[in-house]
Amino acid sequence: MPDDLLVIIPTRGRPQAIPEIMDAWDATAATADLLFAVDTDDPELAAYKKHAATYKADERVRFTFGKRRRLVGTLNQQAIKNAKTYRFLAFLGDDHRPRPAAMPWDARIRECLSGGPGIVYGNDLLQGEKMATAVAMTSDIVQTLGYMCPPAMVHLCVDLVWVAWGNAMQRITYLDDMVIEHLHPAAQKADMDSGYEECNSPDQVASDSAAYHTYMQGEFKADSDKLRALVEAS
Repeated sequence: MPDDLLVIIPTRGRPQAIPEIMDAWDATAATADLLFAVDTDDPELAAYKKHAATYKADERVRFTFGKRRRLVGTLNQQAIKNAKTYRFLAFLGDDHRPRPAAMPWDARIRECLSGGPGIVYGNDLLQGEKMATAVAMTSDIVQTLGYMCPPAMVHLCVDLVWVAWGNAMQRITYLDDMVIEHLHPAAQKADMDSGYEECNSPDQVASDSAAYHTYMQGEFKADSDKLRALVEAS
């Protein structure tokens, strides 16, 4: 029997985020498993390894250390690896924080996805319904497509693809009152650091935007057909 919900959090250069995320898990009574994916060339690797040792006894938490693949590469690698083990897979950035509510956010994800293939996302207090900057989906989506994100992308525009997939399937839920806050410089909730500078550089914006439009005009149709067939077969 597959495990329930795994939240994959690629992280680089922000070891201070680990205890903050764990505090958010405790404050929201979340029971979802966490997987922190860390690059072995991270300048803060020693600090991440200390956190891994600190949380070693916590059965909810795992750390994985591997070569740098950027956000999409890392997320795809870990999603594919865990898709057969977990019924639901989710992505949070290391700058996302779930917030307390009457019903735990991860319980709402399970509830929304329990009826079959689908995608669910909440309110990040920045993009709202427009972009799934943090997302959860049934693992059969990853198994069907062979990835959680179109591999041609590196970091940006993936949140738009997730919304497009869900709309194509007619199996997408946006929960405005499920807050998973995005602590991003664009919202004046974080300082600009090297990670933000890299992924929001003009070159990266141009590259990922081009990859997004190429995907939407090409492979998106085939992926959408696969996802609709998945829904019909469920």
